[in-house]
Amino acid sequence: MNSTDRQHLRRCVDLAREALEAGDEPFGSLLVDPQGQVRFEDRNRVAGGDATRHPEFAIARWAAEHLSVEERAHSTVYTSGEHCPMCAAAHGWVGLGRIVYASSSEQLGGWLGEWQVAPAPIAPLPIQTIVPSAEVEGPVEEFADEIRELHRRLYGK
Repeated sequence: MNSTDRQHLRRCVDLAREALEAGDEPFGSLLVDPQGQVRFEDRNRVAGGDATRHPEFAIARWAAEHLSVEERAHSTVYTSGEHCPMCAAAHGWVGLGRIVYASSSEQLGGWLGEWQVAPAPIAPLPIQTIVPSAEVEGPVEEFADEIRELHRRLYGK
């Protein structure tokens, strides 16, 4: 974890805030190529009723269409929250490289439990349970309070 990683995570948290302000769940993600260029960024877009419109899933689709197998393998996905199982599977299927996340599924589950919010309809499995070979870094504690606050606002707690 270095200053560049933290800079990219900061953008992810900003995208998560944009998502929340647009009426979506607070998640944001970036795809960064091996040269350090941001190739794709997105935020959560589930408010329209399609629960699969996660930014990590959009990144996997975009990468499959626009990057070579080698480019995908050497790229990094940065995200405000650890991939759900659907997004982790998409990541693995298209062969994306390293994943760096600011907050974990375990942290989110703890916050939801504290606020007595029902859990998601799928199990919050760690990325490496879905993609055993994934190179994963996170959570990054310096973002925890800010991300917790975004989720608290989502649930009105």
